[in-house]
Amino acid sequence: MKREVLVAINGLLAMTAFGGEIQDGVIRPSNKPNAVQQQMIARQYGMFIHFGINTFHNQEWTDGTQPPTSYNPKTVDTDQWAQTARDAGMKYVILTAKHHDGFCLWDSQHTDYDVANSPNKTDVVAALAASCKKYGIQMGLYYSLWDRHEPTYKDDKKYVAYMLKQLTELLTDYGPVCELWLDGGWDKRRENWDIPGVYALVKKLQPECAVGVNWTIGLPDNPDAKNVKPDQQKEGFPIRYFPSDFRLGDPYLPGDPDPKLFSHDGQLFYLPFEATVCLNGKWFFNTRDSQLKTLGELESLFKRATAQDNILILNSPPNRDGVMTEGNVKQLKALAERLGLH
Repeated sequence: MKREVLVAINGLLAMTAFGGEIQDGVIRPSNKPNAVQQQMIARQYGMFIHFGINTFHNQEWTDGTQPPTSYNPKTVDTDQWAQTARDAGMKYVILTAKHHDGFCLWDSQHTDYDVANSPNKTDVVAALAASCKKYGIQMGLYYSLWDRHEPTYKDDKKYVAYMLKQLTELLTDYGPVCELWLDGGWDKRRENWDIPGVYALVKKLQPECAVGVNWTIGLPDNPDAKNVKPDQQKEGFPIRYFPSDFRLGDPYLPGDPDPKLFSHDGQLFYLPFEATVCLNGKWFFNTRDSQLKTLGELESLFKRATAQDNILILNSPPNRDGVMTEGNVKQLKALAERLGLH
């Protein structure tokens, strides 16, 4: 007898599309993409935008102690970001709204560690949402579960409540969000994050927002195994973070063949893979980073990452002036021409 998974979680009835058909508030396992996943697959190609306090410290992970005054971009030219993505043939962008350091790129009412307390008070999420609308692309958001600044982080119950409040801000104040990219789950036991509650909230507020948690898949003999790379995954491996709409495991590429059916509570659910790769040598702008992938490398990455109904997001970080470098812009446009994406 086929079992079903209720989507009424923690009092939130979410009309979600996870894993397949929804009937009478029940998630039914599926071996094919549902409507939300079909939208992801159709987007195919997007831009990751790592920007924040790390940009000003030549670090990928700061520890939450850097003062908000150290975040000081000359400008925040989100029009340039969105136009670059559109001209590169991309359908969406994903902004690091909050990285592991806890610094927020919007004026959050639940912390003072945000842009409102920096020299440049631009609400970056709001600005980018407007720019995406202007240039006809969609906006997704990255949000780190791990927070190295927030005082309530050590108290799981209080911190989950904090996260839900911030996610409510992000999903109600800025218009449509096509994707929520969650990261940093490795810092606690998976059950401590209340991913079912997070997922239900997202689907309650924005039913068409796809939700994924980095390092989504575990091992058959250890469902909480970390860093199971996509080319090691096999059909039926357990979903570590359930529910999820897609798999993540940066910065790796999907296997070939890439399995799509993964298990939870004895049932199989369809999960495409979204590859996340750096255009440069670092995720965040770094004054010592002179790397830039060649067109040949990028063409090969694109073809592998977008095959088999999977998705690629290519990271292009704005610099300390709040713009994407001329070298990145030219390379992305050249790649689009080579791939015929215009």
